[in-house]
Amino acid sequence: MLVNKHDSDRYYKTFSSWKQLITMLFGIFSCCDSMGEVCDGMKTLQGNLNYFGFDAAPAKSTARDGLRERENEFFQDLYFTLLYHFSTVLSVSRIKDVSFDKLYIFDSTTIRLFSDIMKGVGRNPHGDGKKKGGLKVHMMIDAHSDSAKFVKISEAKLHDKNFLKHLILSAGSMIVFDKAYNHYLQFAKWGQQTINFVCRLKDNAVYEVQEVLFEKALTEKEFGVMKVEHIHIEYKENKEKKKLCLRKVTYKDQKQRIYQFINL
Repeated sequence: MLVNKHDSDRYYKTFSSWKQLITMLFGIFSCCDSMGEVCDGMKTLQGNLNYFGFDAAPAKSTARDGLRERENEFFQDLYFTLLYHFSTVLSVSRIKDVSFDKLYIFDSTTIRLFSDIMKGVGRNPHGDGKKKGGLKVHMMIDAHSDSAKFVKISEAKLHDKNFLKHLILSAGSMIVFDKAYNHYLQFAKWGQQTINFVCRLKDNAVYEVQEVLFEKALTEKEFGVMKVEHIHIEYKENKEKKKLCLRKVTYKDQKQRIYQFINL
């Protein structure tokens, strides 16, 4: 039992982990904006709450205390337990012609907050701009099942690439992310573990072209791969300079935008 494992009901006599889960799910499915709306909405369903083990709708103060005091590790563990249990019936990937059974997408989004309320999570802008308070949510999605495999919340000012080291990836898997996650040392480690990745090359990246593997001149209306190059990028490990061997792909899309991608 996860409740026993995390001892999540130790300090709660009436508002159990189960009741908090049902309360929060009600708020999500009902698109409530506050705990007051959640509890008031549950009061309107008073006669049906007994099916979920409720004698009455929770008081706002009780529900708020549960959110503030109960450790979130219980709900995290519950999510991944359910994800594993239903993994065989999750939707099959809608992505066609993909050779990787384990394909992941990693990105982040910033939730802006007032820095006076959430002290310590502000982002310091360049120049004379005002400090922007906020949190950043980092998430890795399984592209085949549209389910989250990794979620981490940090202050907005923390750089995205710091979270690559927290990802648990198996050999032969593929992960895709944006250029904000460029981390050459981590790329080298993934190469040793036969973990594949694709990301955009940073605009200020310094590299040496070793060989042009493919090149094609596209007309104004054509789109596709323009060039494939074998490049070397320098990085440091334990203060020792090393070279990372990568493939650089230049691609033009249907809107005539040109992108540069790198992978192992």
